[in-house]
Amino acid sequence: MAKIFIEIFGCSANLADSEIIMGKLNQEGHTISGSLEDSDVAIVLTCTVKTPTEVKICKRLRELNGLGKPLIVAGCMPKVEAELVREVAPKASMVGPNNFLNIIEVLNDTLRGKRIEAIDGGPIDKVFQNRVRKNPTIHIAPISTGCLGYCSYCIVKYARGRLHSFPIQGIVADAKRAIREGCKEIWVTAEDTASYDWNGYKLPDVLRNLCKIEGKFYIRVGMMTPNHAKQILEDLIKVYESEKIFKFLHLPVQSGNDEILEKMRRNYTVDDFREIVYEFRRKIPGLSLSTDIICGFPGETEDQFRDSLHLIDEVKPDVLNISRFWPRPGTEAEKMEGQIHGRETKRRSREMSKLWRRISKEKGFKWIGWEGEALIDEVGEVGEAIGRNCSYKTIVLKENLPLGVFVKVKVTGSGIGYLKAVRV
Repeated sequence: MAKIFIEIFGCSANLADSEIIMGKLNQEGHTISGSLEDSDVAIVLTCTVKTPTEVKICKRLRELNGLGKPLIVAGCMPKVEAELVREVAPKASMVGPNNFLNIIEVLNDTLRGKRIEAIDGGPIDKVFQNRVRKNPTIHIAPISTGCLGYCSYCIVKYARGRLHSFPIQGIVADAKRAIREGCKEIWVTAEDTASYDWNGYKLPDVLRNLCKIEGKFYIRVGMMTPNHAKQILEDLIKVYESEKIFKFLHLPVQSGNDEILEKMRRNYTVDDFREIVYEFRRKIPGLSLSTDIICGFPGETEDQFRDSLHLIDEVKPDVLNISRFWPRPGTEAEKMEGQIHGRETKRRSREMSKLWRRISKEKGFKWIGWEGEALIDEVGEVGEAIGRNCSYKTIVLKENLPLGVFVKVKVTGSGIGYLKAVRV
């Protein structure tokens, strides 16, 4: 039996994949090691969304390859950038995002010195799989893989493929088991949760069924594209009224200009985004809005960038994920005219970040004095307790508390993207 070190990059879907991989390894009698030095083999879950992440991963793969220890590279990068993986880690085996259920066979061959490439599998259901959770409080619940979009800048669609939704019965059964095992949060996750469609069941149906599970827990709904969210808006808002759902909406807009959105092939307008946000805020008090912006998309003029600044200043999100545009290999945007120099995308990113820091301070100040319940779901770098309230606001308490407990708190201050609190 082998000792296995696992390193993870990227999104919650990758984290869920890693937990299922660890579950399969554990089931076969292998040991998950927290130390690279004490392991027999290393597995790296890769992400290929952004160029800076790719550069970081490549550097790490070169280091691991140089150790001479058996290495398996898993996740999106082997599927869409296999040649790059072969270049930086020529000794490594590879497992694509739709092949990781074969991890035991790949591991056995790799340990025998045989290099394996399992990267061409079709979509697989990820429900009701044995898993070892990184955080015992959180159950990551993939409801689908792939998407229906054709975004001109996105490389993930080539890795994850077209939409494949998982059976609703399996999603609910998996969540019930997780709650019995002590989980207090269910993260409903997908490349686009709003596009879920299994035998006529949509995202609101999934959420309604999850809310029926007995026990005290919260549901966090993952990213959804505005065009698909708009199609289910009324039902979606209705189910968000449940006390079991975090009042948290992750709705990436990507640009505040319709011409840029069209070039991005996002299939919605800025007004579509506004409509969803305003309807949610009108009917769901305390909503926390998270959105994403790409700075410096090919051809984006200064005025079009200003449109994005104005939109963010208008809707004032609680969370803003800011990305500089990076051309990803094989995408339409890579070949577009009007590529903007990195110095300029960096300037725009800094200006957007400055705006969001101001907004975050304003939003945080309004929470000072709030009293209510928070679920402790994380431990900070210096041991402080980190929790979430009903609006999924990050709340930091300077004390040591066990994961999974609900505590009464009072907000006493705020920082950029978080609140400070004490127990009451």
